[in-house]
Amino acid sequence: MALYEHVFLARQDVSGQQVEALVEQFKGIIESNGGSVGRIENWGLKSLTYRINKNRKAHYTLMNLDAPSDAVKEMERQMRINEDVLRYMTIRVDELEEGPSAMMQKRDRDDRRGGRDRDDRPRRPREDRN
Repeated sequence: MALYEHVFLARQDVSGQQVEALVEQFKGIIESNGGSVGRIENWGLKSLTYRINKNRKAHYTLMNLDAPSDAVKEMERQMRINEDVLRYMTIRVDELEEGPSAMMQKRDRDDRRGGRDRDDRPRRPREDRN
């Protein structure tokens, strides 16, 4: 079987429990077609770069799959039908990464920084600037 990384975006107005229900639904499709789902990461509600179907934000979810291509095709077909899924992308990989994904590592780095935003930095008086 092939290895895949799959990310999908769910509408902003669905709840966290509904996103988990979507994940379980798609996981069931993969498993019923002979595949397995490894790691599942919920990246949370994030802003979109541009609006998609009048949505400015979306719930991002990553799934690592070990499944035959027919199972992935069926899952993608179900995602096209589902109104709660805005976009999805499946990429075949040679091996699945261990540990947290790059998005989760970024969140950890932001947490270590102390949550300081650009606006929190100390300002110099205007006359000292060049």
